Amino acid sequence: MAEIDRSPIHAELERVRADLHRLLDSAMPADFDRVSDGTRWTNEQLLFHMVFGYMVVQRLLILMRLFDRLPPRISRGYARLLDAGTRPFHWVNYHGSCAAGRVYNRGRMGAKLDRVIASLHRRLDSASERDMARGMYFPTRWDPFFTEYMTLTDLFHYPAQHYDFHRNQLTITGRTGRQP
Repeated sequence: MAEIDRSPIHAELERVRADLHRLLDSAMPADFDRVSDGTRWTNEQLLFHMVFGYMVVQRLLILMRLFDRLPPRISRGYARLLDAGTRPFHWVNYHGSCAAGRVYNRGRMGAKLDRVIASLHRRLDSASERDMARGMYFPTRWDPFFTEYMTLTDLFHYPAQHYDFHRNQLTITGRTGRQP
């Protein structure tokens, strides 16, 4: 089994952590309440949703460990079941981010991401090469960055893809007054 270079994943985690803190530090109060581009969320709600992508990965790591030990048809069936519930998922995803963004608001989401990133660094370092190659099937209709089958390596890359996609939808002008 080939050794997986974990340094790009560690770098992604740190790049996003630093970027979120830059955004939080540079945004004006009015920026947080402005509607984002291409979503119904405000910038503050979208920022939480971006952090939430990392929180979700913590839970998916547990599911992946479980499903990888079962026959592949079980995780494939579970992914299909989840895909069948795409419409309610999107409703919960939207409204959940609206509500949770009040708890993990601009004053708290940076610290939350710091804790989650630290946890993901530890999980990445403790995973064996065999663990990194393990995987499961995913509901591809839930997120454009989920592929039909994802390994643990793929899962560690996922939240940065999700973050970067939504990063481009922010309408934060910041202290300079210029659009990003």
